[in-house]
Amino acid sequence: MKYTVTDIHNMDSRFRAQFVNSLSGFKSAHLVGTQSNQQVHNVAIVNSVFHLGADPALLGMIMRPHTVRRDTLENIVETGVYTLNHINSEIIAAAHQTSARYDQELSEFNECGLTPYFSDTHNAPYVAQSRVKIGMALEEVVHLAVNQTNMVIGRIVEVILDDNAVLEDGFVDLQALDSVCIASLDGYYQPSLLARFEYAKPGVVPQKKR
Repeated sequence: MKYTVTDIHNMDSRFRAQFVNSLSGFKSAHLVGTQSNQQVHNVAIVNSVFHLGADPALLGMIMRPHTVRRDTLENIVETGVYTLNHINSEIIAAAHQTSARYDQELSEFNECGLTPYFSDTHNAPYVAQSRVKIGMALEEVVHLAVNQTNMVIGRIVEVILDDNAVLEDGFVDLQALDSVCIASLDGYYQPSLLARFEYAKPGVVPQKKR
């Protein structure tokens, strides 16, 4: 089956959102933890986090157009700090529920059955149930005129995870940590490692790592 630009444009809006969101493949699944200047804790699911650089250690994420109240983005801009928390199989229902719209004065942690956790060195709430917790400091918000979204660029300032999850070469064993991924808007998957390969060189047959 072939879909043209016209076909995609004429789709029902909810169908189109699911369809187009599926095309980019499996995406990372994170909960963004923030708090307002009034100390109200907020948590929201995102599937748009991406690696931007290792030195400095930067992660980006795309936030939807700021045409209505966006507590997560507003809190990040106000406080300059936030957290990214991997979703695991035990909290996928609670994580999905964070996509609901709650009143601004309510703690979405409480409403969704998640627990805020604060480290001694970061002023944004982590998700206690997450097995990979990443503390972020805001570097830049870039407005994308093409569709009015915002790219949030943050610097990693701390990482909290199990000691045995980091292998000798720095590889983080996400399968051992039960990190899940998302397809489209509401499909949750448990990825499994198929293979790791040695550094690729021209003219050399790819070699699997042992």
